[in-house]
Amino acid sequence: MLKIQMSDVIAVLHSLIPYLVVIGVLLVAAIIISFAVNKKTVQNVGTRKLVHSESWLVVLIGIVVSVSMMLVGPMQTLLNNTSAKKYELTSATVTKANKLAETVEQEAVTLLQNNDSNLPMSNKNVNVFGWSSTNPIYGGSGSGSMSKQYPKVSMLEGMQKAGLKTNSELSKLYTSYGTKRPEVGMFHSDWSLPEVPVAQYPSGVIDNAKKFSDQAVVVIARTGGEGSDLPTDMSAKTASHKDNSKDYKDFQSGQHFLQLSKTEKDLLGMVTKNFSKVTFVYNGANALQFDFLKEYPQIKSVVWCPPAGQTGFTALGDVLAGKTNPSGKTPDTFVKDLKKTPYFNNFGDFTYNNVPEFQRTSSLFKQTLTPSFVNYVEGIYVGYRFYETASKEGLINYDDVVQYPFGYGLSYTKFEQKMGKVSHSDGKISFDVTVKNTGNKAGKDAVEVYYDPPYTEGGIEKASTNLAAFAKTKDIKPGASQTVKISFKDSDMASYDQKKAKSYVLEKGDYGISLQSDSHHVVDSQTVNIPSTITYNTKSNTHSGDKVAATNQFDDAASDVNYLSRAGHFANYAQATARPASLAMSDKNKAKFVNNGNYKVADHNKSSDKMPTTGAKNNIRLAALRGKSYDDPQWDKLLDQLTFGDMDNLIAMAGYNTPAIKSIGKVQMTDADGPAALNNNFTKTGSIGFPTATSMACTWNRDLARQYGDIFGEMAREMHISGWYGPSMNIHRSAFGGRDFEYFSEDPLISGVLASTEIKAAKQHGVYSFMKHFAMNEQETNRLNMLCEWANEQSIREIYLKVFEMSVKDGGASGAMSAFDYIGPTYCGANSALLNKVLRDEWGFHGFVITDYYGSSEIFQEGNREIRNGNDAMLATMNVNNHISDKSATSVIAMRQATKNILYTTVNSWVYEKGEPKDPVPAWRVAMYVVWAVTAVLVIGLEVLTIMRYMRRRKSGEATVSVDASDDHKE
Repeated sequence: MLKIQMSDVIAVLHSLIPYLVVIGVLLVAAIIISFAVNKKTVQNVGTRKLVHSESWLVVLIGIVVSVSMMLVGPMQTLLNNTSAKKYELTSATVTKANKLAETVEQEAVTLLQNNDSNLPMSNKNVNVFGWSSTNPIYGGSGSGSMSKQYPKVSMLEGMQKAGLKTNSELSKLYTSYGTKRPEVGMFHSDWSLPEVPVAQYPSGVIDNAKKFSDQAVVVIARTGGEGSDLPTDMSAKTASHKDNSKDYKDFQSGQHFLQLSKTEKDLLGMVTKNFSKVTFVYNGANALQFDFLKEYPQIKSVVWCPPAGQTGFTALGDVLAGKTNPSGKTPDTFVKDLKKTPYFNNFGDFTYNNVPEFQRTSSLFKQTLTPSFVNYVEGIYVGYRFYETASKEGLINYDDVVQYPFGYGLSYTKFEQKMGKVSHSDGKISFDVTVKNTGNKAGKDAVEVYYDPPYTEGGIEKASTNLAAFAKTKDIKPGASQTVKISFKDSDMASYDQKKAKSYVLEKGDYGISLQSDSHHVVDSQTVNIPSTITYNTKSNTHSGDKVAATNQFDDAASDVNYLSRAGHFANYAQATARPASLAMSDKNKAKFVNNGNYKVADHNKSSDKMPTTGAKNNIRLAALRGKSYDDPQWDKLLDQLTFGDMDNLIAMAGYNTPAIKSIGKVQMTDADGPAALNNNFTKTGSIGFPTATSMACTWNRDLARQYGDIFGEMAREMHISGWYGPSMNIHRSAFGGRDFEYFSEDPLISGVLASTEIKAAKQHGVYSFMKHFAMNEQETNRLNMLCEWANEQSIREIYLKVFEMSVKDGGASGAMSAFDYIGPTYCGANSALLNKVLRDEWGFHGFVITDYYGSSEIFQEGNREIRNGNDAMLATMNVNNHISDKSATSVIAMRQATKNILYTTVNSWVYEKGEPKDPVPAWRVAMYVVWAVTAVLVIGLEVLTIMRYMRRRKSGEATVSVDASDDHKE
């Protein structure tokens, strides 16, 4: 999500122009009057002075009135937010949060390789190489930023806390090279990868290092951030970076950001030449390309340490030192050549070349923006689903393509898993898994269960390997066992048939149910037979608890894209995954495309709509509706009381808050970023920063997600925050996604389980979560440039919406943030199929939807359009076109519905637990009232003084006739 920019300030200034004009007119008028009365035509001195005084008193009153109207008008929300009382966490909560953050990272650190049992380290002295060891990745930028209130535990400090002694000579070398990591931001990104060139290592450093320890750790890091995807070609103009040496380029043409730079390779060469026991630590959320490992047999161990938050690096030290047994598992597939992934040619910047009629000018970017697009050509074959299915179909040699499978991770001990007999009864598949620790060190293990559905050539697309369920064991001592109960619904194995049934279908046949150590390696398997096909298309037989049967809603998002198909052993792979053959938007899609240039609100009004009641005197308070059903008739009576202005302010000015409505007892409530920390952008207070969502996914631990949501609920209450802009839950479609750190995984099930668990736990504290970004915000490139994402219905439902569906049904989500992108030709924030048909009608969502940051008001965000299509509130703090301008019956009906959704959510938060809360008068209003009082006293006093002087002059005869200008001065 964007934060406040200079363009917002400009927008505020524009909204103040009418008031500033009034002040200017008053000042000019007073000056003109002053000069006019000095003319000889006004010869009475007393009268002249009276006119002078009265005109300037009018100016004073006018200025105070105009400024007051500015404050209570366009600046009200901004002032309310910035003047809010600061609430900070208690020391006890900070301690609890820090401990949980360390625990999360302890289970997130993933051991990818450990030849010759190189880890844990036997030597407590360790040489830590790599500039990133002194400048690690804690999180990401944008809404994933962290508060500066709390100290960070650096990577080296984390190692030292674990009892490791690091080589200070190396650390000083890196800090002297640079102490600040290049910024990857929303509007400018520096993709430089600082690393000391080998030629600049001082003489004797390596010899000293060899004397210090025989253990070497090399740290390489990669970052990401909101607004920028990782460069797929470091030679491109958009991949701005600085080489580490004038003697060579760090990257050759065509090399990408997730490959090693020449300086990094030189570093590895130097270290492996001098050390035989090398540990490679990768610090980042995006799946690095590890193809270089085969060149360095001295690299015995490979450790993935995803962004650790402000305190999590202690966990890395604990793992290296052996205090913690690593139990992390990969939530993504690591491949040997990212350029050969199915998505690579269809990720990034594709701008239409035939749509001048849809171009819009943005003051934010100081340029004309053109609609862009991206084709989700791989369909449902995302991540491991493709690699496992392609391997089964003979398209690829798995070991040549995949470095580390999805769900892969090693331990310092060994586990044996045994699969019990599978039971299939009453629509549920269940069995026990016994996990035994056969090694000599206590540790945790993940239980992974997959299913392989029957596939018919040319029929519904199906991957051969699909995660069905997972669990994380407790700490199991050597020789001990734990029995894990696994269960899931057979309907979870249904596929979406977008062509024939246009609904979810569980086809008859044999389904392989397998216990696996990762997505590729099977421990044991059994078969479940579905005797007859089940189609979930009736009111009495919906899929996964849908309120109404799911059916096609996104046919217009498929376009004419050639989607990858399993048919013929992926016979269309080359054609389907090639770069787009054309940059032209079809006439069919043009006819449906809408932005602020061709949307006319009046065209969407219905003459049959009747104007709802407004401003009624029913004397119902919002607090009385707490706990009432969404359909309770009392809601209508409450809504009847609201005026157009009440509803408009609530809808239009919902940036980081929901405004107060005094007439019904609705108090102002605070909402806050972000997915890994709670940050109040106005009071500048925040919580500690947690490890990223990718880190959480590496834990494969539902209970940790529960604790995470629980602590966020506690922190929110202490900080007086009612709504949490998180968690983020889009899919890792590409390793180059700029916000992959903010999202969980390439898999919708693990993402959905963790996200819904966090939301449910936070909700138990009365905190409502805004699941985001709804939906399909899988890339940052062009996200504000009318980005049309073309995908077929099956992939939209099975992959990209599944996480949100689980968050509503299992997590009870009552908030959602609509994404910037378009699904097909329609902006997500104005997509009725997404926000009404699917979210509300199918899934039964009762809550409110807010836009992503209202920074595209000139391009595609438009309040009138949004409320008519299911988006209830605008994440805006300024007056742009977020306000509702249309006052027709159709508009007021939409406003009323949006208002109900907002009020229903907020009244059921913790703020209203004890009845109607008091809304304190903001400090700026108190100051304004004081100014009013002082002005009133001053005006009355000056008015009295003016009249008294005028009367005195008349009485004393001072009102004489002026002969010339000099007489005036004498008088």
